[in-house]
Amino acid sequence: MSENKERTNEIEINDAWSDMAKDFASKHGRRILIGIKTLGCKVNQYETQALKEKFTDLGYEIVEDTEFADVYVINTCTVTGLADRKSRQYIRRVKRINPHCITAVIGCYAQVNPEEVGAISGVDIVAGTNEKNKLPLYVEEAMEQKSTAPIYHVKDYHDLCEYDETGSITSMESRTRAFIKIQEGCNRFCSYCVIPYARGAVRSRTKEEILAEAQSLLNQGFKELVLTGINTALYGSEPGFVSEEEFVTDHEGCKRKLYGVEIVIKALNELPGHFRIRLSSLEPTVVNAEYVKHLLNYKKLCHHFHLSIQSGSNEVLNKMNRNYSREDYYKMVEELRKTDPGFGFSTDIIVGFPGETERDFRDSADMVEKVHFCKVHVFKYSKRPMTKAAQMKGHLPPEVKSKRSEELIRIAESTAREFYTSLSGSRRMVLFEEYNPETGYYRGHSDNFIEVFCKSEQDISDSFAWVSLERPYRSGMLGILEQDSVLNPVDFF
Repeated sequence: MSENKERTNEIEINDAWSDMAKDFASKHGRRILIGIKTLGCKVNQYETQALKEKFTDLGYEIVEDTEFADVYVINTCTVTGLADRKSRQYIRRVKRINPHCITAVIGCYAQVNPEEVGAISGVDIVAGTNEKNKLPLYVEEAMEQKSTAPIYHVKDYHDLCEYDETGSITSMESRTRAFIKIQEGCNRFCSYCVIPYARGAVRSRTKEEILAEAQSLLNQGFKELVLTGINTALYGSEPGFVSEEEFVTDHEGCKRKLYGVEIVIKALNELPGHFRIRLSSLEPTVVNAEYVKHLLNYKKLCHHFHLSIQSGSNEVLNKMNRNYSREDYYKMVEELRKTDPGFGFSTDIIVGFPGETERDFRDSADMVEKVHFCKVHVFKYSKRPMTKAAQMKGHLPPEVKSKRSEELIRIAESTAREFYTSLSGSRRMVLFEEYNPETGYYRGHSDNFIEVFCKSEQDISDSFAWVSLERPYRSGMLGILEQDSVLNPVDFF
């Protein structure tokens, strides 16, 4: 047994544990159980993983969020009214599992509506988006005090102006894909969006911290690094952000200064090893066609961008304060597909924005048909507090929003299938993730974000391979492994 450990009541106690965790194990013969529920975006998923590792280091035992626990943490989302409702439902559910548990509600919903969250029966802690890193301290304070009223740890959104470094994460639920948070906050203030109020000002993580985390994850065998943030395109744009000046030379011998997320992509691309980089999102409010073309110079960057359009109508885009046109958006698509006809695009579209006419909706449907997205996330407009759109005239009835949502989803599924069909006979690099014994297929994702299903006599889980795409199948495509291509991805694209 190591020198920094002792055993009590059959529980091995580590000196690194918190005093409360040690005392609990001594008294109860088990560790403190904690369940964490994550709602919303990839940033929340990343932050939840960081919290799990913090609590584990302190001596807690992580359990499923549906199981009995002494402490429950709900990491909330507030992008839509539905997200708020799901958060409230889960808070009430954990109290039915264990009425005596400590319940901590954290994240965007807690930041934007702390009083509403605190009014829910059984809530012990309400913590905003920049307080997640301190949550273990807040949990232990609540366990000691046993207060009957919620304890609030929420800053005003104007004070959310420093990057809260959580330290490097070491694992993810996926064995192949890991998220790396590079940025926090947004200053675009789109008229429908509450996220600037929930996440605060733009602040960026240092390149050194990002590279250290990336190298650690690669050392553990992860093969895809997904760069995520509230608005990754805004990386490094805040006043006072300091990064060494970097230049690259293009094929014509001209020097170009790097800025934005390209700083991170270039640095990651230079790390050794067979892995790939995926951008979780790019905002056309920030980048243009010339910028996205530059990104194609990085061989490890996947040929897939989640490029949010939100509407195909110029009239609606103007009301949304998106600061680009449908023509600007399509120019980016054209430039990327000139280089790679199979370049994959996914997007978000809101239907039923205040004042959206049938013509406006048809413009959105037309854009889906023109671009042939591999995936479209369709959202029905949801009135959000503090936003300009909430005060606009012309809010549409729920039945109109539902009808348009259903129609756009059908169009998106049909055009995605057309995109897949157009790629029949082409070859893509696929990272395989798992085997399904029921179907006999290995499943993975191509660099352009197509779900690919293949048969193989050898175990190709967690492996790269070149695949010849055959035809649409289920939610993606069937493919045939190219001979001797497994584990030998000499050139990614």
